[in-house]
Amino acid sequence: MNSTKPYPSLAQSWGITGIVILCMLLFTPVNTVLLPIIGKEYAMMTYYILMMAVAAFIAYLIRKNASGIKSYPFKIENGRLLPIIILGAIGLLFGIVNPISSLIPMPDLIKEMFKEIASLKGFGAFIMLVIAAPVFEEFIFRGIILDGMLKKYSPAKAIFWSSFLFGFVHLNPWQFVTGLVIGVFIGWVYFHTRSLSISMLIHAAVNSCAFFLKFFIDEEAMFDQSFAESFGGITNAIAVTGSALLIAAVCLTVLKREFGKTDSTVRLNQTE
Repeated sequence: MNSTKPYPSLAQSWGITGIVILCMLLFTPVNTVLLPIIGKEYAMMTYYILMMAVAAFIAYLIRKNASGIKSYPFKIENGRLLPIIILGAIGLLFGIVNPISSLIPMPDLIKEMFKEIASLKGFGAFIMLVIAAPVFEEFIFRGIILDGMLKKYSPAKAIFWSSFLFGFVHLNPWQFVTGLVIGVFIGWVYFHTRSLSISMLIHAAVNSCAFFLKFFIDEEAMFDQSFAESFGGITNAIAVTGSALLIAAVCLTVLKREFGKTDSTVRLNQTE
């Protein structure tokens, strides 16, 4: 019978993150080879799915051997809270993530790279950003790293470090901000719900905003504008950011209250 000792530790979590980054590097030739055959969008999609699937499978095997745990908590028990959870995540995206990211100077080389990614608007990009990324990344960073760290450390430490690593794995400061802020929110929700499915849905909702906004704004031009200019002026920028922050604050307040009720019920049941 397999033991069920907690895995991973913080050091082991860095190791899992290293595996993901190593897979990114090792599978880069896949994108290069497929580019002239199936085009930029589907080559990138294939590369991403392949390298993340391998990384996730390796992490799964390591966790299974180290802890004896094979299952993952996909069940959703608080479905009625999903709209509030998703709205809160979107509020954080527009109220905190985007303003902070805009303050970080972006070199022209990186700017061109982001413009190229922003130009991908087809089915392949949708699959990669809205389906594959939420599934694989949440499986690794919440399903394995956060879930294991919650069994070894305080919730605050586990949530922070899993979110830090989630941001770090993107290897650039702009996506690091997104990964850290949204990761903390997802981690907090996961701690209270223990549902990997909800984590994936939050991630998918945030990525959906980024994907579908491409059809309504000129994202390439946006990279050459200031934060205020991208909204058509400082007044509009303040209005949008302020509204997003208000929405996020309301959602977080409601969720904190609802999670408190759930936690109290669980503790009551455990004492009976």
